[in-house]
Amino acid sequence: MIPIPEHLTLETDKVILRPLSDTDYDEMLRLARLDPEMWYYFSLNLSDPAQLTQWFTLAAADKKAGTRRPFTIIEKSSGRICGSSSMGNISYHDLRLEIGWSWLAKEFRSSGINRHAKFAMMNHAFEQLHFERVEFKTDVENARARKGLENVGGIEEGVLRSHMTMWNNRRRTSIFYSVLKNEWPTVKQKQFAGIIAI
Repeated sequence: MIPIPEHLTLETDKVILRPLSDTDYDEMLRLARLDPEMWYYFSLNLSDPAQLTQWFTLAAADKKAGTRRPFTIIEKSSGRICGSSSMGNISYHDLRLEIGWSWLAKEFRSSGINRHAKFAMMNHAFEQLHFERVEFKTDVENARARKGLENVGGIEEGVLRSHMTMWNNRRRTSIFYSVLKNEWPTVKQKQFAGIIAI
């Protein structure tokens, strides 16, 4: 299995997912500060400069280790940064990866950008890498994220109690979803009709 290139860029007719860069820091901090409440569900509070720095550092370390490919999401029509997502917990032996570490600035939600970004990563995982499984996890309390994962074809699997320590010292219970390779053709046709990978 050939490792996912560090410079991998994914694209649809609506979004570009390019590698996360240190030069994205200032704009991401600006976007993160527009909606401080959203970080309740996130492991780090990216509206805090120190925690955003930590998040960039962790992303770079995971990328160097080959276990994660963190992306900056760009709205194609405007060229603006919308947020970030990653393909992570990559296991070439098990033919699986997780799509996560995902966030969008408030103005870009309910715009189709999340669906396009998820499609780009899922399509690459199943059709280029020939992986067997794509998984997702979120806070069991995060109804919006759970609905979003169902809307991209995720099948609810189970709950991991007291799973993560959050930046505010809250213990998060996580819920997992997945899509399997044999489910992808139907999910692609049903959930992503009209989206074009480029």
